Amino acid sequence: MIEDPQGSILAVFAAFCRIGGCLMVLPGFSSFRVPVQVRLFTAVALSMALTPLLWDTLYPRVQDPGAAFIFLVASELLIGVTFGLIARFIVLALQFAGTSIQMVIGFNMSGGMSITEGEQEGQLTALITLTGLLVLFMVDFHHVVIRTLVASYNFMPLGSPFAARHALVTLTDTLAASFLLMLRLSSPFILFGLIFNVAIGLVNKLAPQIPIYFISIPFILTGGLILFYFGAGEFFTLFLDAFAPLYAGRAG
Repeated sequence: MIEDPQGSILAVFAAFCRIGGCLMVLPGFSSFRVPVQVRLFTAVALSMALTPLLWDTLYPRVQDPGAAFIFLVASELLIGVTFGLIARFIVLALQFAGTSIQMVIGFNMSGGMSITEGEQEGQLTALITLTGLLVLFMVDFHHVVIRTLVASYNFMPLGSPFAARHALVTLTDTLAASFLLMLRLSSPFILFGLIFNVAIGLVNKLAPQIPIYFISIPFILTGGLILFYFGAGEFFTLFLDAFAPLYAGRAG
C-alpha cells in the first residue's frame, strides 16, 4: 500500500515534466505523424518506469509541495525541452546537409511533403533525413537520450533553477558542432559540384553557342547520384558514430 499517494503522484508528475518536455521535441517522437495520444502515453509510461530509479531524488523535493512547485514544473519542462532540442538540432543539421547536397548536384525538382515534418522538402532531402532517423532508431538512440535524462539529475537536480545562459550556450555549441559535422559529410558532393561547374564554365567560355545548361544538368545529376549511391554507407555510418558523442557531450 502506498503510504503517501499525493507525494507519489507528484514525484511521477515531476519526472513527467522533464521526460515529457524532452519527448515533445525529440526527433521521431515529435513528428506530426505520431498521434498526440501515443506521445502522451509514451511519456507517462516512461516516467512511471523511471520514477523508482529516481525516487530518492524526486520524492524529497515534492513531499511537501507549495507555491514553489509551480516554478519547479516550469524549470523541469525547460530542462527537458533543452535536452530534446540538442538531438533535434543534430537531425535538423542532417536535413540541412541533404538540402545542400540536393542543390549542389542539381536535383532541383519541386518539393514534396516531408515524411517526418509538416512542411515541403526535396525528395533527396527527405530520403536522407528519413534514413538517418531510421538508422538512429535501429541503434536505439532513444536509449542514449533516456540515460542522459537519468544522469541529468546528478548535475541538474530537481528543483534547481533553469540555467538559461548555460542552455543557450549548449544549444549554440550544438549547432556549431552539428554544422561542422554535416559540412564534412557533404564535402565530397560540394567539391564534386564545384569542380564540375568550373569545368562546365570553361567549356561555355570556349563554345558559348552550346546550350550548356541543358547539357550539364544530366551529367552533374547522374554523377551526384552515383556518388551518393557509393558513399551512402559511409555517410550514414559517420553520422551515426558522431551522434552519441555529440549528444552526450553537449547534454552532459
